[in-house]
Amino acid sequence: MTKTVVVVGTQWGDEGKGKITEYLSSKANIVVRYQGGNNAGHTIVFKQEKFKLNLIPSGIFRAEKVYLGNGMVINPKALIEEMKVLNRKGIDTSSIRISNRAHVILPYHIELDCLQEELKADQKVGTTKKGIGPAYVDKYDRIGIRIGEFIDSEIFGEKLQINLAEKNKLFSLYNKPPLCFQEIYQEYLEYARILKPYVTDTSYELDEAYRLGKKILFEGAQGIMLDIDHGTYPFVTSSNPSAGAVSIGAGIGPNLIDEVVGVVKAYSTRVGEGAFPTELKDEIGDYIRDRGNEYGTVTGRPRRIGWFDGVIVSQSRRVSGLTGLSINLLDVLSGLKTLKLCVAYELAGEEIKYVPATIKEFSKCTPKYIEMPGWSEDITQIKQFSELPLNAQNYVKKIEEITKVPVVMVSVGPDREQTIIIKTIF
Repeated sequence: MTKTVVVVGTQWGDEGKGKITEYLSSKANIVVRYQGGNNAGHTIVFKQEKFKLNLIPSGIFRAEKVYLGNGMVINPKALIEEMKVLNRKGIDTSSIRISNRAHVILPYHIELDCLQEELKADQKVGTTKKGIGPAYVDKYDRIGIRIGEFIDSEIFGEKLQINLAEKNKLFSLYNKPPLCFQEIYQEYLEYARILKPYVTDTSYELDEAYRLGKKILFEGAQGIMLDIDHGTYPFVTSSNPSAGAVSIGAGIGPNLIDEVVGVVKAYSTRVGEGAFPTELKDEIGDYIRDRGNEYGTVTGRPRRIGWFDGVIVSQSRRVSGLTGLSINLLDVLSGLKTLKLCVAYELAGEEIKYVPATIKEFSKCTPKYIEMPGWSEDITQIKQFSELPLNAQNYVKKIEEITKVPVVMVSVGPDREQTIIIKTIF
């Protein structure tokens, strides 16, 4: 019996993981977020209403408990505001549990993120300027402040004073005024007071839940191509969205993971800088962007659009051990006469089926496509795979063939009910 499922994005994020995790959370007891911060965003449609989540796992609508794991970096102010928004809309947030080992994002992290991105000018990564990278830098520099320390006013005050003295020296090099210790300390003491009841040893609780037979869903942020190790470096995030990070970021053994579902769009999108071999800069790209409402949940930035890239998704399969694919937004492609799928790249006259390690080489890759006929029918109300237009069925089957991963779900609309189940996960 399947007890643990990991949901990961197989492209550059924004694949619609929120909808899939919200759907699967109706089968799960617990939903866990294991990395990232409020630089990630999910748009969830629940009871015909849209919700935008940046930190809180999508399971907040249905699961018994939702966990913010130790692999996350958490902005307390942003988390409390997100909880308030949910509360105002009648969503109970008492099920939230926060790891005492997760790291805290503080104002100096956000300030540094903005300054460093500005300094890079044409070489900028395209961060959301939420302080994520600098918070992870502090974590690995062993000067970060963890949630367990944050809720202890004495430890928090001591560490904040030391860190702020160092950061203010950096700000002086940028010709920026220093940040005030007392202002930050007093403001964040109140946040610590509010969040303290939610803080726990999440690894311990997850182990207990597993041994009680609870079904646990692990939710990643961003996508595997934004993974700090396996993504298109340096245009990546500061953590590991890959499934292997679940063990570290949630504190469970890798032998406890049963299934890894990769969420993929029926086409490709990307936000921010970096190479994008299948990018469409024409009326077809505009058509897909408009039909798919491809604008960032956090930033509102128009997403870059491209054809489905089988090389990217195959790499995600390899580094995350995908056991199934969930294809989202198939309905967006309705109306296109011809569809293209990238099956390989050409680099320096050679055909390759992997993502080069350097941006220089990746930027020189040109896609090799196969073409398939499209369909014109409205598929948004279809409930069974066999009821899809034959060309849509063939398109899905071709994705399976290219990526070597069986498709377990197909989404034909934003609502959870607009999901065709091919294989039951839980």
